[in-house]
Amino acid sequence: QVQLVESGGGSVQAGGSLRLSCAASGYTFRDGCVAWFRQEPGKEREGVAFLNTGGTKTDYADSVKGRFTISQDNAENTLYLQMNALKPEDTAMYYCAAGGLYGGWYWSCRGPEADFNYWGQGTQVTVSS
Repeated sequence: QVQLVESGGGSVQAGGSLRLSCAASGYTFRDGCVAWFRQEPGKEREGVAFLNTGGTKTDYADSVKGRFTISQDNAENTLYLQMNALKPEDTAMYYCAAGGLYGGWYWSCRGPEADFNYWGQGTQVTVSS
């Protein structure tokens, strides 16, 4: 059974940083698509960072490009999202996703939530101005 557990969320002032973690069990971050999504109340879930764990290709939403970095630690079987220069509009519940539609090492993993099979329970990020 696949289980993804996020941690690292919290409250921070604008300009600050947070690092989210996603620990996986029953799933190996190898040769596949993983991602971080976020969702504000009443809005659709939005993909913010995508990683092809085979070829290490990354993709980012324009709103976070240059500020967020997705990475993995294979030894710890953990996915990370480093978030810098946070803005109030980054406030949302953040979800780790895995088992995305995968087409090889050069595949772009950017895609909608329907492309991903496994999800964590989410961790709240609140950025105050």
